[in-house]
Amino acid sequence: MKAPSLISTGVLLLLFGAVAPSYAHQGQDAKPPKQEQKAKPQKQHQAQPQKQQQQARPQKQQQAQPQKRQQAKPQKQQQQARPQKQQQAKPQTQQRQARSQQQQQQTSRPLQQVQRVQQGQEREVWQQHRAHNFQSEHRDWQQRGGYNGYRIPDNRYRSNFGPGHWFRIYRYPMELYGGYPRFQYGGFWFGLVDPWPEYWSDDWYDNDDVYIVYTDDGYYLYNRSYPRDRIAITVYLN
Repeated sequence: MKAPSLISTGVLLLLFGAVAPSYAHQGQDAKPPKQEQKAKPQKQHQAQPQKQQQQARPQKQQQAQPQKRQQAKPQKQQQQARPQKQQQAKPQTQQRQARSQQQQQQTSRPLQQVQRVQQGQEREVWQQHRAHNFQSEHRDWQQRGGYNGYRIPDNRYRSNFGPGHWFRIYRYPMELYGGYPRFQYGGFWFGLVDPWPEYWSDDWYDNDDVYIVYTDDGYYLYNRSYPRDRIAITVYLN
């Protein structure tokens, strides 16, 4: 009767020995998931540099924006430079306005500068404006910087002026303008800028035929008795 009990106990031991290793293997197999869990932080650490790179990109963009702004500054500077060109253009317009004002001043006749010459006083006035040395005292319009006075219209110039239209000054009104003699002819006033040559006759304004010519960018008074000489004159409307 003991033999069967021994057999049963042996079988149980064999079964226990077979089952125990299987539990041991299952315990060992269950441990790797913990390693996987430990491996996850590494993945997270690896993912953090990517996030840092993404965060670094906006910094690059921010650094690129000042460059764009710096590139945009020259355009603004060019826009700011344009007003300077306009300011440089202003002096030219101011010079034109100044010239027009000078012409208006020359063509106008301020009353305080005009003095009527009475009959019998012409000789005295002309003698006061006689040259001592015409060659040194005379200056043409080019030497004076150009003519800036009134210009006679072409149709009126052709009908009343030029070598074919001579006259004698004594026949026309005369006055002093700014201390210099001037006379009226053809609807305009003509003021002498140069003194008349000292070698002309004393009464040339009474007896000599004179005419007015526009030449060399200016108006000049010519004397037919002295055709080589010319006196610079300027034209006034009234």
